[in-house]
Amino acid sequence: MIQQTILVVDDEAPMRKLLFSNLRASGYQVHTAADGTEALHLIDQYQFDLLVLDIGLPGPDGLQVLTAVRGNLRTPIIIMSGRGRERDKVWALDLGADDYLTKPFGVAELLARVRALLRRVAGRSDRATPPYVYEDLEVDFSARRARLRGVDLPFTRREYELLAYLAHNAGKVMLHRELLQAVWGGEYSNEVDYVWTFVQRIRRKLEADRQHPRYVLTETGVGYWMPAAAVRV
Repeated sequence: MIQQTILVVDDEAPMRKLLFSNLRASGYQVHTAADGTEALHLIDQYQFDLLVLDIGLPGPDGLQVLTAVRGNLRTPIIIMSGRGRERDKVWALDLGADDYLTKPFGVAELLARVRALLRRVAGRSDRATPPYVYEDLEVDFSARRARLRGVDLPFTRREYELLAYLAHNAGKVMLHRELLQAVWGGEYSNEVDYVWTFVQRIRRKLEADRQHPRYVLTETGVGYWMPAAAVRV
């Protein structure tokens, strides 16, 4: 069995050591970096399955590393930060993070988040499922790609997972908490703001007019839905 590889980026040596030892004990290959420059260098050298990234780094900070990674890679990213305000979480998620942990946190919680995120990345097999097609949008489940007018949309893995779940359930209103647990995992229950943030990210890349969306629709106070797929003759 091939081990999954994780990069831990934190400027505090005790935190790096703690996460390194616990992730290694859980069966992962682990690399560590103490600053943004070292992190970017390692990301250029190796292919990582997951990044665990602190915001407060010397050199390029965590958000700058996040932005640089998201410009080229779809690697899932967990942000760590001592900033627990909702606007800080939304900002990081909006820049492309997949999850956000506020320090201090328990190692068991981090490991649960890592397992949940890597499970979602592995995903289920959609090879036998026909594509979702509605107007100019096609969600190709077997290729794990979404296309608008034949052009691939630059979704991160988490954005694609959310869109694909909505497309699988097209014509049905999906509750906020149902979407959270289906896409992020059963360990998640209170982070419903994640769903709102990721829907906004999807709409920025998909909708010509985000104020009047055509593809990902809102049922106010309830959840989100996508129109039923067109029937191909």
